[in-house]
Amino acid sequence: MSAAISSLVSYGSDSDSENESESKTGAERVDQVDPDATAHLKPLQAGQTMTLAVLNSAPEVAVKEAVETGTHLDPSLKEVTFNPTYETLFAPEFGPLNPFKSQQMAAPRNMLSGYAEPAHLNDFMFEQQRRTFSTFGYALDPSVDTHHVATGSFIGAVDEAEKNKGLTVFESGQKKSEKRKKVKGGEAGEIDGFLGPWAKYADEKDLAKPSEEEQKELDEILAKRQKKGRNEEDAPAEEKTILHVKEMYDYQGRSYLHVPQDVGINLRSADVPDKCYLPKKQIHVWTGHTKGVSAIRLFPSSGHLLLSSSMDCKIKLWEVYGERRCVRTFIGHSKAVRDICFNNSGTQFLSAAYDRYLKLWDSETGQCISRFTNRKVPYCVKFNPDEDKQNLFVAGMSDKKIVQWDVRTGEVVQEYDRHLGAVNTITFVDENRRFVSTSDDKSLRVWECHMQLHLKCNKNGQTFKTPTVSRIEVGKWLACQSMDNQILIFGAQNRFRLNKKKIFKGHMVAGYACQVDFSPDMSYVVSGDADGKLNIWDWKTTKLYHRIKAHDKVCISALWHPHETSKVITCGWDGLIKLWD
Repeated sequence: MSAAISSLVSYGSDSDSENESESKTGAERVDQVDPDATAHLKPLQAGQTMTLAVLNSAPEVAVKEAVETGTHLDPSLKEVTFNPTYETLFAPEFGPLNPFKSQQMAAPRNMLSGYAEPAHLNDFMFEQQRRTFSTFGYALDPSVDTHHVATGSFIGAVDEAEKNKGLTVFESGQKKSEKRKKVKGGEAGEIDGFLGPWAKYADEKDLAKPSEEEQKELDEILAKRQKKGRNEEDAPAEEKTILHVKEMYDYQGRSYLHVPQDVGINLRSADVPDKCYLPKKQIHVWTGHTKGVSAIRLFPSSGHLLLSSSMDCKIKLWEVYGERRCVRTFIGHSKAVRDICFNNSGTQFLSAAYDRYLKLWDSETGQCISRFTNRKVPYCVKFNPDEDKQNLFVAGMSDKKIVQWDVRTGEVVQEYDRHLGAVNTITFVDENRRFVSTSDDKSLRVWECHMQLHLKCNKNGQTFKTPTVSRIEVGKWLACQSMDNQILIFGAQNRFRLNKKKIFKGHMVAGYACQVDFSPDMSYVVSGDADGKLNIWDWKTTKLYHRIKAHDKVCISALWHPHETSKVITCGWDGLIKLWD
């Protein structure tokens, strides 16, 4: 009992001594506090400033050498002269260890499936041995470093290799070809008596022959062809004309080319109507063509006559006013007529047909004045609009060229050759100093007149060709009918850029060269389509205003009369020409 009490007394004394020592150490710590740490607690004296200590809050990072577990191993080494540990071999090259990286991922790779050692084997040798193994079942052993063909140097079918004497698939093919050459005659068909797949029909009894009557007809046809020859077949068709009116001249000696004065409007004036309106009804139909109408052209300036060309090889001249009769028919082409064009005065016109001939006609007498050909099909023809150059005309040909002829001499005076396809249209611009051509190569090219100078090629990313082009006199624009069912507007100035704000859609023309035209006051755009409809758009808004079912077949052309407010002429492949008002 006394011993326990003494132990408690000693413990209490010990604890008291410990408290005293702790209080002493605490006081010593207070005395030993950094003065900079408690400087902000003391009041500042006059003229004294307080400075703050710069503290670095970034954690301490271990250096690479401090955390390495072994010797650093360069991953580019090919040979190691000591026995490294697993951690040394698969230690990361840079940065911390990736906990998700497996041993397979850590292994070095130079291709998708692993690491491939370079081998001294070219591609041809590898392909040769691969084909030999797939064909004969044997190949050279790649582990044997020898160039001699021996039994132990093959893998696979060794017996087959001994039988073929180690020949590869290419060498065995050469042997077969040499054997084939030794056959009599040198032909493969004569091997082992092989006479070919038609050998059983070699007997003359089994051959089909024409009867005596059929043979006589064939002989006659061949004889006629030999007599005609190429020159007679390619000779131009005989030209003639038919006048459909009773008298060619009136009591004053004026022909039908004279502009009438009693139609209610002044056809001689150059003024255009102030306001145009949409046509709503059909008022006349011109009939006479037996096949589809390919093109129509109004008489220059006045528009009192209408010229039409057709696939029935004929050209007809019609009256627009009065009785609207067919005045004259021009016959002189042996194939369908493709294009027609008046000169500035209207006294003459050109026709281009698929018989490879361009012909110059007199509009009044119907006489064929001259013929032009370069043995190619003309797709389009245009007179030079300048008054002093009415003796010149240009034609776009099927051989990718644009040819210029002189009417007086009948000779070719200029050729423009840069297109990559047949030339479809020719349009004069810039006060007739230049002309624009379009082609099957989907390009629009600008040329300098009377010079073989190609100024510009404009494609604008187009992937469709433009078979027809119309010029707008007032706005200096070119309207191009595109094969992607759109009418594109190009500037007719220097740049010839596409106006992306003026694109007219809503009709179907893919595959057909439907002609585009404009109202005299430049407020409407008209065009036919493949469904035989007449489409009318507003020029400013590009909105499709009106659509009329005009023809049973393709409506190939639409012309707005230059002196009328609402008269439109259409033609189609049904052989009809219609007047709308």
